[in-house]
Amino acid sequence: MTERSAPNQAQAALWNDLGGRTWVDLQDMLDRLFRPLETLLVDAAVAASGKRLLDVGCGGGSTTLAVARALGPDSRCTGVDISAPLIAAATARAAAAGAANVTFIEADAQTYAFEAGSFDTVMSRMGVMFFDDPEAAFANLRGATQPGGQLVFVAWRSRDENPFMTAAERSASAVVSELARRGDDGPGQFGFASPERVKRILEASGWTSIEVCPVDVACRLPLAQLPIYVTRMGPYGRVRDTLDDAARVAADAAVLAAFDPFVAGDEVRFTSAFWRVTAVA
Repeated sequence: MTERSAPNQAQAALWNDLGGRTWVDLQDMLDRLFRPLETLLVDAAVAASGKRLLDVGCGGGSTTLAVARALGPDSRCTGVDISAPLIAAATARAAAAGAANVTFIEADAQTYAFEAGSFDTVMSRMGVMFFDDPEAAFANLRGATQPGGQLVFVAWRSRDENPFMTAAERSASAVVSELARRGDDGPGQFGFASPERVKRILEASGWTSIEVCPVDVACRLPLAQLPIYVTRMGPYGRVRDTLDDAARVAADAAVLAAFDPFVAGDEVRFTSAFWRVTAVA
């Protein structure tokens, strides 16, 4: 397998620098936060019955390792991610777990030359909304999947349906003028907000039997971890350290206050709105 080209330069830059390092630092917290999605994907992968699985945008490897445990030692599970820091963390986790049936690849899934038909199942937890050319990316993934193989992924619905995910940038924008509002188009977190767009992309890239179903996931975060989460994640987390002291203090106060509606005792509780997408190669 070889890399043909690397068109997703903005994403490569982000995830090989601050974005990737932040997810490595916070991976335990984020894995716990999104564990319900991991469970959903593992259940779907087990139901698909295949033993050769590709996890796209695998990050620190939690989902890949979880599905490898569920499928058993005779399975072959591969995680691919564009982020060198995250792949290094995932590889270390697999080694520590003694997961001999797991492999991680640092590569762009849009262009990587996977062996044709080498996977029975392709899955992703929030990792497929970032491609510059999603039709080319999903065509590449289809080529890597055996005929009749399954695709299953979860992707965010619209920003308006995910107020927790956008509270920091909404509240900080009054203080941080350069903080841009994210739209419901790609590439980006909300790039698959439109189910019609998702279906068009998958149809154009050769997938069939496409289903896009809404899923609402209850998420919880210890209140003590909220300041870490909101000051390091997302658009605000990426610009915070560039602010002067006065602006940073003002923005932090505005951001933390915006999350008051989500606080319940010693927890932060919110609902994340996703699409669960399935298709057949």
